[in-house]
Amino acid sequence: MPAWRLLFTPPAHGAWNMAADEGILEHIGRGESPTTLRLFAWDPPCLSLGHAQPYRDIDITRLKERGWEVVRRLTGGRAILHTDELTYSVTGSVEESVLSGSVLNSYNQLARALLYAVKTLGLPVEMNQHEVETPTQNLNPVCFEVPSTYEITVHGKKLIGSAQARRREGILQHGSVPLKGDLARICQALTFQQQSDRDLASARLLDRATTVEAALGREVHWEEAAQALVRGFEAELGIQFKGGEMSPSEIERTKELIHEKYAHPSWTERC
Repeated sequence: MPAWRLLFTPPAHGAWNMAADEGILEHIGRGESPTTLRLFAWDPPCLSLGHAQPYRDIDITRLKERGWEVVRRLTGGRAILHTDELTYSVTGSVEESVLSGSVLNSYNQLARALLYAVKTLGLPVEMNQHEVETPTQNLNPVCFEVPSTYEITVHGKKLIGSAQARRREGILQHGSVPLKGDLARICQALTFQQQSDRDLASARLLDRATTVEAALGREVHWEEAAQALVRGFEAELGIQFKGGEMSPSEIERTKELIHEKYAHPSWTERC
């Protein structure tokens, strides 16, 4: 039975969270760290941009008024507001059986684990198995509006959003499980030509995405959701977790990446 490392890291700033994922990825690429599932949260709330998403999508004044941070992810996709959620990241080498093969193959395997996990919470979830083509003219900056292939939905509404990056060091996939709150809050910190456009985007998002609490009718705390993910990964993927901590070298590299990249305007503020 394959053994993965399980990390529970305390709520942290956006730059730390993204730097930690890349630091772990680098160590895995050198054979210094095992395949890792990291479960974490964000403090303060943070808006993350996809790797290639323009910084101009953010209304930085409105973002700062709300006390939110901004960071750019290593993975693709569109903007996500990280608050009131459980975030997961899976990091491993290209030889890891769950992650090997095509992007869609690894997405499928991880999605099955996520599906199993949220089903144990009592959610009537299903997996979107149709390939989704995003029109080139779609300039919507919000990630959660449309479910991608192998993402998890409830009654057609997107519940879990995930994104993947493939580097020579290995593979990183992370995703968000919104537990509660108003998903449309993100629109308050994005750029729209006029208020009517913002209102329309908010309404459309609420019509196409949901939270665990809204779908289930009760609040699910972070710890309960985290344990459900652990059970889902073990049961569906046939793996065994070993609890652990980030190594001193991973922690040091995380600090370097914050300074060099994730808290630096040259990375975050690309247009």
